[in-house]
Amino acid sequence: MRAFDRSELDVHGVEMMMAKESAVSGDGGLRHEPIAGVTFRPIRPVAHDDGVVSEIARVDWPEIGAPIVQTHLTTTAPGRIRGWGLHTASTDRLFVVKGLVSIVVYDGRVGSRTGGCVNEFKVSERNPGLLVVPPQLYHGWKVIGVEEAFIVNMPTSMYDYEQPDALDLPYESPEAETVVPWRW
Repeated sequence: MRAFDRSELDVHGVEMMMAKESAVSGDGGLRHEPIAGVTFRPIRPVAHDDGVVSEIARVDWPEIGAPIVQTHLTTTAPGRIRGWGLHTASTDRLFVVKGLVSIVVYDGRVGSRTGGCVNEFKVSERNPGLLVVPPQLYHGWKVIGVEEAFIVNMPTSMYDYEQPDALDLPYESPEAETVVPWRW
């Protein structure tokens, strides 16, 4: 297929339109460079006579790494944004059980080879995957579907009620716009 020249199109407003960019390659791989340490494992739902089964995590998957010490479920209402969060030492392992969610990771680490990079992952029960977000990376999500989203997290560290391993930069704060170069 040949590339088109916008001047060949006789359509009002065509000069303001942007060319579509595919998020995946022809073999189904993600086109963007993953942030150093971030991994995404697509999950294949398997249909059977009674429904569908999707594995969430297995100890023999290299993405799991450290043992699963805690599992928790977070829900987020449609249109809501949860961000920006960052862990000093713990790794998040996120799996969207229900809902359509845009999860964004930003590398603000000084000296990182992928410093300044942003990755977006659109996941749902129809496009499932395990997203692994290592420590010291900003991350957050927005429910872009019409239903409440259910996200399972299997962090590498148990939650410490007295000293949580979490720092928050509220998405709506003026500072967030200057630190994380992403707006939904």
